[in-house]
Amino acid sequence: MSAEIKVAIISGVVSIVTSLITLVGVVISNNKSKADVQKKLEIGQAVTDTKIEELTREVREHNGFARRMPVVEEQIKVANHRIEDLEGFHKPN
Repeated sequence: MSAEIKVAIISGVVSIVTSLITLVGVVISNNKSKADVQKKLEIGQAVTDTKIEELTREVREHNGFARRMPVVEEQIKVANHRIEDLEGFHKPN
């Protein structure tokens, strides 16, 4: 086997080994990046879920007030009418 062929084979083997090492490095780097992104997404989702739960609670509370307001308004009307009747009843003639 000639020296040129040996150099070509060694050069080819070195290229393959270098490529494999680079590939392993890229795979490891991608997996770490994926894990970091996944963790950030999970934190963001947890924050979003918490905000949605808080907004839902506030909307339910608001809806409760919205349902009770017509009742309160009617009670105020009745009370005002009764006050007017009492004021009219106690006026001197």
